[in-house]
Amino acid sequence: MKIDLRSDTVTRPTKGMLEAMFLAKVGDDVFQEDPTVNMLEEKAAALFGKEAGLFCPSGTMTNQIAMKVLTNPGDEIICDKTAHVYNYEGGGIAFNSGCSVRLLNGDRGRFTRIEVDQNINPDNVHHPPTSLVVVENTSNKGGGSIWDFNKIEQVRKLCDQNNLKLHLDGARIFNAIVETDQTPDDYGRVFDTISICLSKGLGAPVGSLVLGSATVIKKARRIRKVFGGGMRQAGYLAAAGIYALDHHVTRLKDDHARAKDLAETVASLPVVKEVLPVETNIIVFHLHDVISDMDFLNILSKHNIHAVQFGKQTIRMVTHLDFDDEQLEKVKTVLKSAF
Repeated sequence: MKIDLRSDTVTRPTKGMLEAMFLAKVGDDVFQEDPTVNMLEEKAAALFGKEAGLFCPSGTMTNQIAMKVLTNPGDEIICDKTAHVYNYEGGGIAFNSGCSVRLLNGDRGRFTRIEVDQNINPDNVHHPPTSLVVVENTSNKGGGSIWDFNKIEQVRKLCDQNNLKLHLDGARIFNAIVETDQTPDDYGRVFDTISICLSKGLGAPVGSLVLGSATVIKKARRIRKVFGGGMRQAGYLAAAGIYALDHHVTRLKDDHARAKDLAETVASLPVVKEVLPVETNIIVFHLHDVISDMDFLNILSKHNIHAVQFGKQTIRMVTHLDFDDEQLEKVKTVLKSAF
């Protein structure tokens, strides 16, 4: 039995999700005639209190579309140094939007109003105009860390005072929502655009949405076309997204409980130097130099357990829909015996 902890993107559709996909009514989405895609876009937009949504193949595309809509070439974007939009989207900010990036040295992916304020460029021809701030919640490289919503609201106020836009990379926003008092509508109120991923913790096979005002999404639809993201009978995929939103949100707490349980075993290993605080479904830990990261992964692989290197001497494990209690106990047993 393969146990895959590399990412929460490795899940496969459940039986109920497959049935929903099979029964989906479809049309040509480029003509905006796919009823299931339209339903998904309207459902997600309403959930977050936004006017409209746009279904895309990936979270990278929804992030890149949002940043391009909200900026002009030559602008500068502020984000944390660990941000997915900077580290894992192929240099897309420069390639697609023609923008430079100002990186903040935050706390596990989270930064403050003061840090943003100190990095807004003056209105001077020698500097690129600062136009956008990007927040990632939860933070992947921060070990699934959750933002304090009050700090997000403070950043929003600063953005308003300086005529800046605010984008949420919410690839795992539902992981944050189920652990806090905030609702999707709270996030919709604060952010200009929101990217949500359906193919991570929610378990859909493909797809993300970018949400915003009707004007923003109209522009986003054009950019999606330019990026080659226009799909045709995409309702089969959208049906999986609808099912995920209806059935797979509250169960994210199960993933979080398993991650915290597994993290306790990881922290007890003599080869482990430090485990980042586990708030959601991501476990990031650093190894002592007595074993290399690749040797650690190879030993796990021999037991058919798979994780990923996440930097020098750093390992990431991610719990998800297809990781159950039986697998959890096996991983714990192997860790205790092998290290």
